[in-house]
Amino acid sequence: MTGTPPTQRVQQLAAELRRLENERDTLLEVARALVTTSEIDQMLPTILEHLITILEPADSGSLLLYDQESGELFYVAAVGLDFEPLKLLRLRPAEGMAGECFISNRSSLYRTAEDVNRAMSNVQPEKRELCRRAMRGLEQPQSAVCAPLIVGDETLGVLSLYNLRKPGSFEANDLTFVEALANLIALAIHTAELTSRQEGLRALEEANRFKSEVIASLAHDMRTPLASIKGYSTALLMEGANFDPQSQREFLEIIDDECDHLTSIIHEMLESSLIEGGQLQLDLQPVILPRLVNAMVEEFKHRSRQHHILVDFPWRFPIVDADPYRIQQVLRNLLDNAIKYSAEGTLITIRGIAHPEEVEISVADQGIGISPEDLNRLFEKFFRVNLASGKYVPGTGLGLPIARAIVEMHGGRIWAESQVGQGTTLYFTLPRTGLSRGLAVEG
Repeated sequence: MTGTPPTQRVQQLAAELRRLENERDTLLEVARALVTTSEIDQMLPTILEHLITILEPADSGSLLLYDQESGELFYVAAVGLDFEPLKLLRLRPAEGMAGECFISNRSSLYRTAEDVNRAMSNVQPEKRELCRRAMRGLEQPQSAVCAPLIVGDETLGVLSLYNLRKPGSFEANDLTFVEALANLIALAIHTAELTSRQEGLRALEEANRFKSEVIASLAHDMRTPLASIKGYSTALLMEGANFDPQSQREFLEIIDDECDHLTSIIHEMLESSLIEGGQLQLDLQPVILPRLVNAMVEEFKHRSRQHHILVDFPWRFPIVDADPYRIQQVLRNLLDNAIKYSAEGTLITIRGIAHPEEVEISVADQGIGISPEDLNRLFEKFFRVNLASGKYVPGTGLGLPIARAIVEMHGGRIWAESQVGQGTTLYFTLPRTGLSRGLAVEG
């Protein structure tokens, strides 16, 4: 923040806030549509309508599903387009933007009409004419983004969003958010298909619980930081207000912290969506865990000076093959959990132990502890430990489930041990396999 004029910084933060609010509103509306509508032929147009209404770059969009019998993609919903011509249109995998997205299983960004035209060059003339009629005479969108609808290892179809008037409306940073939305839609389609076949009733109940808790969690956890950001930014922008430099800096630091909090909430929602869709990828490389842990501790010391954090690793500790970014994510979630559920001034210990076939990392706190019935549910999505004091602890309830998914993708295990009133210890392991097996680092 050094060197940036306060007014300019407030404007930057206000723009970031608008983006976060836009993403939050989109997620909330999609989740609400999933909860309130069970019939797939009603649900998909409703979801698409919400996306086009709220997501700024998009002024039209479509959903296509894959027909296994014909081997073609067909349109099931469209907003901002004439749906009648699209009912007659079927695309082969690899044909046009949607076909290429489906066959590659990757999201695609088309910044300009020229990009769109190149992607549509392999579409037959009669099909292009149907597209032109659907766009009410326009030759092609001016920009677009496509994302596959993936559940597990099955691709169900494609979500396409367009801007018919303005090139460059979509940017690279829109891809991750659109992918997350596509995963939510894919999950909804999959659930609806299970329902129509009278299968997976238990899975349906769990999906409904998940969707309801998405809305409740987002609404509750975003309300407080948004109110704080709005209050302090409004105060700074008031005409005639004359705050001293120290007060201005304090206000800006609060706004900055709350923006980070909101970003963290949305990031966890997107990460959970990627995991749900089986799209989380690992970049394995040699990792020196003691150095990674110490770097993480330094980060937390700046965030929370009220806790004492001790790092305890043996002199020679094995190097492991892991994704450093994802392991940092696991450690950050475990350490954040320990800080939130233990009193100021208490000790948090991060310990490493080397076993013949794996390494074991633990994060122990001196907090309130967890009852046996809560301990069994600790790694469930959106589960929150109820404090006897009734005090509310902020968070989405996704940190530990995300950590579990990452550890298990590495071939490791994660678990917790706790007694009420005596603190909690969270453990995870990573296998000693791969190219780094047998290597160790001193200190």
